Amino acid sequence: MLPETTDYDGAWKEALEHYLHPFLDLCFADIAARIDWRVPVEFLDQELQQVVRDAHLGKQRVDKLVKVFRLDGAEEWLLIHVEVQSQRDSDLPLRMYQYHHRIADRFGRPVVGLAVLADAHPDWRPAVYEEDHWGCRLRFEYRLCKLLDFAPTLDQLEGGGNPAGVVVAAHLAAQATPGDPERRRERKWQLTRRLYERGYTKQDILELYRLIDWLMVLPRELAVAFRLDLIHYETQKAMPYVTSIEQLGREEGRQEGRQEGRQEGRQEGREEGLLTGRQEDILEALATRFGEVPYELRERVQAIQEEGTLKRLLRQAVLAPSVEAFSAALQT
Repeated sequence: MLPETTDYDGAWKEALEHYLHPFLDLCFADIAARIDWRVPVEFLDQELQQVVRDAHLGKQRVDKLVKVFRLDGAEEWLLIHVEVQSQRDSDLPLRMYQYHHRIADRFGRPVVGLAVLADAHPDWRPAVYEEDHWGCRLRFEYRLCKLLDFAPTLDQLEGGGNPAGVVVAAHLAAQATPGDPERRRERKWQLTRRLYERGYTKQDILELYRLIDWLMVLPRELAVAFRLDLIHYETQKAMPYVTSIEQLGREEGRQEGRQEGRQEGRQEGREEGLLTGRQEDILEALATRFGEVPYELRERVQAIQEEGTLKRLLRQAVLAPSVEAFSAALQT
């Protein structure tokens, strides 16, 4: 079984911030074509939070409020409200209407409501909110994108060059493998390799891999094996992007910070946990490749407290031709 519930919401919040243009191209192409992308977009997160508090709308989900400029000149700028809904929620139509009304009232600007249905139920497609009281009628329609609709075209999605397509593919793969970690590892590897094969920039590879890793959580043993495969692959490609020392440290720090809730006063424990995790990764890599690790060698590895040294030794554990060669590298 997988170790924890997938954090779809957190991953999608960052995906929208980094890849809004590709996302709209993929899910709402006609809207993307009407935006003047020469003018930087502006995310109004604080303003949206204020709307939520004022309207007593409850917990904010994966919502983004974005200020964009139009190409047609009819209005200088307008607002796009995007909500990603990863589970069925009967309150979604009402919430979309309330957000639309409150945002338009606060800013005095046109608002476009977009709902991304990221759930696992093909037939759930609420796109209208209606009221009818004694002949006084209200009908509010908003735009929908159902991520499951992309499932039949996964190959095009993964290899088409749109980074938002990679995020959608990772989401669907995570959704399809909740109790099958081996299959999830295989799909995660396919998606990661395609980042390199498709020719993404280094920055995009780093960002997309982080989102893939966030969505497609693996049990610790498989996560270690996945990292070893990735180190091998990047060594062969001479492209140490994801597994570079700087990047690994930064990403593991983010993951540990999320797991600990960014609570103050736990920095020392977090750093100790990172060192222990690196020691375990080294020993597990050696055991996977060469069998039982000698007791003395285990003690020497567990005694090392320098993060940089442990990162170097992890590479040696993956690349050394024998335990003896690794032991010799440990002396240097």
